[in-house]
Amino acid sequence: MTEPRAWVVRGGSKGESDPLFLSDNLVGIGFTEWGDLTAVDSREAMKARALKVLPDAREASAFNYAAQAWAFRGRIERGDFVVVPLKNTQRVAIGRITGNYEYVADGLGVLRHIRKVEWLRTDIPRTVIGKDLLYSIGAFSTVVQVQRNDAAWRFSVLAGSPDAEDPGERSGATPKPVAPVETDDDADLADAATESGFDIDAYVSDRITARIRERFDGHRLSQLVGAILEAEGFVVQVSPPGSDGGVDILAGRGLFGMDSPRVVVQVKSEPKAVSDTVVAQLHGAVARNAADQGLLVAMGGVTRPAEQQLVGQRFRVAVWDADRLQRAIFDNYDALPADVKADLPLRRAWVLAE
Repeated sequence: MTEPRAWVVRGGSKGESDPLFLSDNLVGIGFTEWGDLTAVDSREAMKARALKVLPDAREASAFNYAAQAWAFRGRIERGDFVVVPLKNTQRVAIGRITGNYEYVADGLGVLRHIRKVEWLRTDIPRTVIGKDLLYSIGAFSTVVQVQRNDAAWRFSVLAGSPDAEDPGERSGATPKPVAPVETDDDADLADAATESGFDIDAYVSDRITARIRERFDGHRLSQLVGAILEAEGFVVQVSPPGSDGGVDILAGRGLFGMDSPRVVVQVKSEPKAVSDTVVAQLHGAVARNAADQGLLVAMGGVTRPAEQQLVGQRFRVAVWDADRLQRAIFDNYDALPADVKADLPLRRAWVLAE
């Protein structure tokens, strides 16, 4: 029996099919003009199909699409891992392929070609995934195999436990000794990924998050959040390191920081999602300190039970995950202290969106 492989399948450039993937336990691709691929039984036959359905495309481009279509139709096997970077969240879903290729003539949304999936986890924070794997899943290609650096094993670890972190991120981790064997199909997929480019927004965001984790771990993250709130016009008191009773920062308006809105801030620098217990602790701290609002800064976001506890608390408790923290940094970067800028050197760049 061959070792399971890891594949990325994207739910569209804007993540439009991500909800369908998760609700219907499947992954799929559009390729609407390609028709039923059940009878296409080889890579060469798929290339011939590509030239037929894409008559105006350059040959190299047509073959890149053929590589992705053949991977989805003929190379992905039951038992393989499938990874879906959820476009509109800071999370990644991992599952196992459970079904053979199916063609849906009437379509499921924009999808025509599907594979059934058993989702193992749909809430993995990007912050617990190693930078090398994040880069590997960053290609814009709809279908791509991820095989470098023991990818399949590392994704299996991430999918196996709610508290798992990528073992490639831990010092002293022992990789599973599986050497990838590259084939002509792999080369075609690599060409497809290169041709389609990378999600530069996600790549830059992941790099900045990694830098924050490296330079602002633990109590230092509280100091960073305090500096952001000061730039926003709050008077801020950051608790010293150690036990804080659920209060890392007290912030308020006015000369002495006693005017509304008065905010209690809890800061969690760990990469994994924080639980509903932390949310309950913050609620208690808001009440004890006669505050108006609470702010939870959680680099790995919050768990599903924590999200449910936050329902109906939109005007009482706000959550900053890694992505929202970055936006606060960007908005206030010019006013941040010099030592923060030294550890987090950023520059603004405008590029043509293509």
